[in-house]
Amino acid sequence: MGRKECVKFILFLLVILGMGISKGSAQSSLLSENFYENSCPNVEAIVKNAVDQKFKETDVTVPGTLRLFFHDCFVEGCDGSVIIQSTPDNKAEKDSEDNLSLEGDGFDTVIRAKQAVEAECPNTVSCADILTIAARDVLALVGGPGFNVELGRRDGTISQAARVAGNLPKATFNFDQLLSLFQKKGLTQTDLVALSGVHTLGFAHCDQFSSRYTSNPIDPSLNKQYAKQLQQICNSNRDPDFVVGLDPTTPRHFDNNYYQNLVAGKGLLSSDEALISDQRSKSTVISFSRNSSVFFAAFAEAIKKLGRTDVKTGSQGEIRRDCSRFNKQVY
Repeated sequence: MGRKECVKFILFLLVILGMGISKGSAQSSLLSENFYENSCPNVEAIVKNAVDQKFKETDVTVPGTLRLFFHDCFVEGCDGSVIIQSTPDNKAEKDSEDNLSLEGDGFDTVIRAKQAVEAECPNTVSCADILTIAARDVLALVGGPGFNVELGRRDGTISQAARVAGNLPKATFNFDQLLSLFQKKGLTQTDLVALSGVHTLGFAHCDQFSSRYTSNPIDPSLNKQYAKQLQQICNSNRDPDFVVGLDPTTPRHFDNNYYQNLVAGKGLLSSDEALISDQRSKSTVISFSRNSSVFFAAFAEAIKKLGRTDVKTGSQGEIRRDCSRFNKQVY
């Protein structure tokens, strides 16, 4: 092989390797903001109306829908697989131990929106896309950033509880564990810190953080007064369903108080505290705590990136008729 041919061969190999490495990117590049422009032009308005109606019934709609979106994208990619119900032959994702705490209101939001969309555009819009739109819309209801969503996902045809373990962040994770998991999903360190800001909303059960104030001595990174408050609150409420706000100041409003709380030693979970304790992420936490606009911009970009994770497009997957069942189960 001559030198010229050798160079061409090497370039050819680089192209092939590059294609292999960028397979996920190639799939996500098929997403677009106007994907349903002709096939279902009113889809976003239809979903928004369903989300608004659900929110009027309960504000749990917001954290419930957001958690559903996160848990869906981290397992099998953003393909609606977390919504599938288990059958006698298959234990689905939603029934894995890590997903048992997902709020029913999140599932109900997507199912209602899907029914409304099907009435106008049958067999056209995936449950994965509906969940993506709904996640954006619930943010707006509580003061979060607005942004255009990319659409064109298809629904996955696999949903197995056994595939969940190891793919979702845990409350006890340290920074290295968090960063490793996020990087596997194509997300950066900044994305990790920004997406963690979703903890400005929602709640956690006492057993998710009790070790921080029951240890001897109490976790030194935890604000002492805050630790005492947590002890009193959790010790006086033995109901296993009792929850505490992840953000002790504004748990029902999307803002940058989560980061201000971290700076003040009031991060509820160990995984929250990890962001301010580690020098690699500390400066980003401080930046977000000081400027909500910087945080909002970073969050909007990060959640859009998350929405591209291992998506199914083109002829992959299916357009589910019922979000809770694969099409082969509908008939």
